Amino acid sequence: MAELDAARAEALFDMVDEELILITGATGFLGMQLVRDLLDQRPNVRLALLVRDRAGLSGEQRVHAFVPEADRARVQAVSGDVSHPGCGLDEATRQRLQAEVTRVIHSAATVRFDHSLEEARRINVEGTRHLLDFAGSVRQLRSFAYVGTAYVAGERADLVREDELAIGQSYRNTYEQTKAEAEALVRSRLTSMPGVILRPSIIVGDSRTGVTSSFKMMYWPLKIYARGLWRTVPGYPDAVLDIVPVDYVARAVALLLFDQAALGSTVHLCAGPQGSATIDQIALRAREYFHGPAPRYVDPRFFFAVMRPLLFMALWGRKRSVLRDGRAYRDYFTMRMQFDTSNAQRFLQPAGLTPPPVLDYLDRLFNYCVASEWGRKPVSAA
Repeated sequence: MAELDAARAEALFDMVDEELILITGATGFLGMQLVRDLLDQRPNVRLALLVRDRAGLSGEQRVHAFVPEADRARVQAVSGDVSHPGCGLDEATRQRLQAEVTRVIHSAATVRFDHSLEEARRINVEGTRHLLDFAGSVRQLRSFAYVGTAYVAGERADLVREDELAIGQSYRNTYEQTKAEAEALVRSRLTSMPGVILRPSIIVGDSRTGVTSSFKMMYWPLKIYARGLWRTVPGYPDAVLDIVPVDYVARAVALLLFDQAALGSTVHLCAGPQGSATIDQIALRAREYFHGPAPRYVDPRFFFAVMRPLLFMALWGRKRSVLRDGRAYRDYFTMRMQFDTSNAQRFLQPAGLTPPPVLDYLDRLFNYCVASEWGRKPVSAA
């Protein structure tokens, strides 16, 4: 069995012929790490990055901002937008990609919680539909990797299995709802298209260096606590926070894209029951690191129904801003669901890839936050 696992792990890294991989979301936090990993690990791969032009900045300029000059011969920027019919591709580009692309990774999405349902559907659901339509026309498609989210589980409070999607749960925001709708769409197409659905939980910085370009989700409450602006937590100390480092997620996506055994599966890229942590465990580490006061836990229902309206009238300046901005994250201090990772273990352990436990690398994340002044200051590579 060990010999078979070793042979399969080696096969995941080897390729015989050259491939062209189309990637959406390449300019995002995860996307940039994924591009670097594919270029480093797959010498026979070329990448086509579907990127939107922006005012005063072309797609090619955006790509050149993070792709090293030595690798640019293997990377092409493709101007387009998944939210548009045909992904916004011109006819000549579309025909060329249909003939040359062998694999597709769809990681583009809006991750904002405050979008209207209509706007979130335009990007997350219709964008996925447009890319699926394009992938269905690719003549030598070998795999389609859809990067969703574990939080399609919505407001569940139990163990979420990888093969489950809609079981009657409600959703906290339009992000969760539209990602669930997009995943349902992908599932309906995988009956006729080779593909895999990947569900990361909350993605944080690199587990080895702490480096991140995104200071949202877990980072926002850490920052206001570290700066002494707030210590009240409208949540439960035993609420579960499942976070995964970007290096683990990127490498897992790059591996599963090429794993024939994973086709047709849904895989949780999560810390799981063994590796996740409670809010109180993370708060204790933050208290030790930042030398702050003990957090005060308040029942969230009481806080948002009674305390917050009163505080909002009484407070001004930065503390009022904390009350306003923190509303988007309130539900993530109350979660008690866990994510089953059976498929992740089955497909990734043969390649030696497992997510590190949250508490093992938390201080590295804190170190980078302090060194970079929470993203305001560049930090030179060690």
